[in-house]
Amino acid sequence: MALGKRHILVVDDEPRIRDVVEYALVRDGYVVDCVADGRSAIQQLATKRFDLIVLDVMLPDTSGLELCRSIRAKDSVPILFLSARSDEVDRIVGLELGGDDYLVKPFSPRELSARVTAILRRCEVVQNGDEAAIQQLGCGDLSIDRERHEVRWAGSVIELTATEFALLVALYDRPLLVLTRAQLIERAYPQEVHVSERTLDTHVRRIRAKFRAVSADPIRTVNGVGYRAAVDATD
Repeated sequence: MALGKRHILVVDDEPRIRDVVEYALVRDGYVVDCVADGRSAIQQLATKRFDLIVLDVMLPDTSGLELCRSIRAKDSVPILFLSARSDEVDRIVGLELGGDDYLVKPFSPRELSARVTAILRRCEVVQNGDEAAIQQLGCGDLSIDRERHEVRWAGSVIELTATEFALLVALYDRPLLVLTRAQLIERAYPQEVHVSERTLDTHVRRIRAKFRAVSADPIRTVNGVGYRAAVDATD
């Protein structure tokens, strides 16, 4: 079931795919706008607020990957990539550019709906937080505000997607523990059954890349085990 009347933008140049996606999402209660190219998508994004974008990798006027890069420069709206290519390198590039998930064509409407719902649930958890949880996390120069969905390093805001934010929160919820990749997937993606360890590693790389702008790294790799928060004196 959809989480309220969420507004979704579908960007795909294939009419049949747009029809399938729109039908599946409208059936689940979402409000859906469809466009066939990148220029139209940019126009829509300039005038409306969307809760999620379903984005084809191959568009007639631009690459979906480049469009994602442009969107990420100013917005953290979740992005689900669609592609006829199943190469692992394409999936990794899409995730590294800020995509939240990657679905290969042909796909079933049920799988599409499940992935969209999982992404939006994850965003809701990040935005609303657990009422029983402490809203402020972090250590030293790092500050994580659950309620405002904001991360700062020494006062500088670090723009993270909802997925990246959830991953960082999962680590700093248990700052003294080393978490395996399986444990992090369970905690950072609680409603998602399609996340691989490679996807997790890609999101960790994206977080680190964003923190490099302030000469920082909030995550430590423990070889052969997983990841931990960077909180002790040796960090």
